Amino acid sequence: MNRAAIAVLAFIVWSAAAFGAGWAWRGDRAEGKEAQQQASTSAGQVQQLTETRAVEHSQAATLATIGAKHEEDRTAATAVPAAVAAGVRDGSLQLRDDLATCNTARLSEAVAGAIERDAHAELRAEVAGALVQIGRDADDHIHACQAVIAADRADLAP
Repeated sequence: MNRAAIAVLAFIVWSAAAFGAGWAWRGDRAEGKEAQQQASTSAGQVQQLTETRAVEHSQAATLATIGAKHEEDRTAATAVPAAVAAGVRDGSLQLRDDLATCNTARLSEAVAGAIERDAHAELRAEVAGALVQIGRDADDHIHACQAVIAADRADLAP
């Protein structure tokens, strides 16, 4: 082989080696950029998941607080009927006329004796206590439901 052919062959081998090295370097850079993009995407997803979990935990804590208060109110409401009945009996509470007159037809009868009137008055006080408890239970339940809705809407507000 002559010298010119060896030089051309060396140039071709050198060019092929340079092309291969450049190709490998370009591929490594592309893989590096792709890995960087995947890492930043993964980091964003982790941050979003962490934020979502924090919101879920705060919502759960809010709802647990509302539930605990509702249960406390329900427990406290069990004493209401006895307190209202005692208040009606000792005169510290007075019933409105519409509830007080519900038994007036029976009380005004000449046949009704003193014992029957006392029994009706006792029954009226117990009924008043039960009615107050029913109203209070309903109010407590509505307040708890409204608190849940308000907490839910507060989380949706921008």
